Amino acid sequence: MKYIESVKNPKVKQWKKLHTKKERDLTGTFLAEGYHLVEEALKDKDQIVELIISEASEIPSSWNLDGISITMAPPEVLKAISDTETPQGAAAVCRRLEAKGSDSWSRVLMIDSLQDPGNLGTLIRTADAAGIDGIVLGEGTVDLYNSKVIRSSQGSIFHLPAVKGEIGEWAGKLKERGVSVYGTSLAGGFDYKTVQSGGSFALLIGNEGSGVSEELLGLTDQNLYIPIHGQAESLNAAIAAGILLYHLRG
Repeated sequence: MKYIESVKNPKVKQWKKLHTKKERDLTGTFLAEGYHLVEEALKDKDQIVELIISEASEIPSSWNLDGISITMAPPEVLKAISDTETPQGAAAVCRRLEAKGSDSWSRVLMIDSLQDPGNLGTLIRTADAAGIDGIVLGEGTVDLYNSKVIRSSQGSIFHLPAVKGEIGEWAGKLKERGVSVYGTSLAGGFDYKTVQSGGSFALLIGNEGSGVSEELLGLTDQNLYIPIHGQAESLNAAIAAGILLYHLRG
């Protein structure tokens, strides 16, 4: 076990840099803050590079830390590396989850230009709960390892693989393998309840304001919509995805 005494330690500067996409891309790592996220990361200890614990906190007895590199530090260090107002006493430097076997994914969520990190994190959590194989992040989508995405995923970012990709190429490859590709659109779309559920599928969710691009909607097998029975203008992207994912998987 290592110990850091000051916020001026070079390690602290290195951890703080992980709040930038540039550093995350350079190192292939990201920072997860809080007991719940650390606990989820510990379910696959190979994902953890280093655990950072405040000396003012207790390590839960249920955590199996065999083989984990641990650094103890004063609360000031945890506060310095956190981007929340009330940081908890634990954080972890983690490796990105490797997306193995993506060529055989049969239940896929594809995301086109989604920009709100909270929405993306909730989508990841929802897709994880629905048993989706993986997520494809199209151009213009917020960075997967943005700290708000990580928090909103509630740990699902450690369970569900995601890849950056060109949505059009993915749609073509999935259709070649017999996977039905569904877009989301009111214009020319069908009530989602008219679609038979079960089997393999890919669902395409778009930007919060403009939806899925017209170009990508032209590449789907069918486009779906969820009826609005009240006076709301629309559904949140993550809520809509949840309804559709659970329906399509049967």
